[in-house]
Amino acid sequence: MNSKGTLYLLPAWLGENSSNSIFSEELKSLVPKLTHYIVENEKSARRFLRFIYPEINQQELTLFKFNKKSELTEIQEILNVLKKGEDCGLLSEAGLPCIADPGNKVVEYCHENDIKVTPITGPSSIILALISSGLNGQNFSFNGYLPIDKTLLKKKLIELENLSLKNNSAQIFMETPFRNNAFLENLLQFLNPNTKLCVACNITLDSEFIKTKTIAEWKKSKIDLHKQPTIFIIQSN
Repeated sequence: MNSKGTLYLLPAWLGENSSNSIFSEELKSLVPKLTHYIVENEKSARRFLRFIYPEINQQELTLFKFNKKSELTEIQEILNVLKKGEDCGLLSEAGLPCIADPGNKVVEYCHENDIKVTPITGPSSIILALISSGLNGQNFSFNGYLPIDKTLLKKKLIELENLSLKNNSAQIFMETPFRNNAFLENLLQFLNPNTKLCVACNITLDSEFIKTKTIAEWKKSKIDLHKQPTIFIIQSN
């Protein structure tokens, strides 16, 4: 009999004004049972856990901080807990863990150490943006964050645009929220006027905005994305 614990991949909110109703009963019943969590940021993780289960006893929780700056040696401490039979929850800062999130390293090591990994359903801004975009959901790529340097960004965007045209694929990417407006201006400057662009902002929140138009049509619009979590998707015609 396997006496090791299970690593649960837990969805998080896409913004603090999310509705509790978007989360599954499975998640709501699991959170009160877990006392060990792997998180990117302790403060925001505790807020989210209290949101899911207001009666949670924060003093009983053990939170392991793991982010993109963490050393692999820190995973060993987490593995030791799982090997002793304790279940752990893995939380991202937003959406599902392990997508645009360093948690995949923890999952990788769990597989290598024969520790069960169980995903719990929940919102993913990337997938929700794609299915709402009208762009190709059968052939797509998520490219994470693109280069900040303007010359490198232009080169990468042209590369993705050409790839989209060649493969009839949707190309998905994101930017740090405080750079969104400048990033959008670069998209409008560097991409072909006929290329379609979906801008999906604040998904699942009251201020949700999702719109797909050509670059030429976007140039006639004015939107403010400053500090608003946004997914961008392009597809070349």
